[in-house]
Amino acid sequence: MTEVFAGKRADFNFNDRRIVKSGELEIGVLHRAGEYYAYENTCLHQGGPACEGLIMGKVEEILDTDRTYIGQRFSDDETHFVCPWHGYEYDLKTGECVPDRRLRLRKFDVVTKGEDVYVIV
Repeated sequence: MTEVFAGKRADFNFNDRRIVKSGELEIGVLHRAGEYYAYENTCLHQGGPACEGLIMGKVEEILDTDRTYIGQRFSDDETHFVCPWHGYEYDLKTGECVPDRRLRLRKFDVVTKGEDVYVIV
């Protein structure tokens, strides 16, 4: 296994990401709330840059007690990242494709050593 340098901790802002390469492999290293996640940067739909779009809370429907639609909100519990080509959404923690959770991006471990962030390939 190889450690690929992704950057310094200070380089990652909230909802930030870095794209790193290991040979021909592109990996998106995403940061949110002090946690780091790494996935192959290839969308399962048509090969777009899956890790390069928005990082946002899951959109949730708000229903009244009689199940009447009131509006929408962003979840505080589940975060998605969105492929910029066609809007495919992935769960930040698992890499699962939100519409079909049987599908998931290839995930990589991330380690920090002092202030350095590495992806294990």
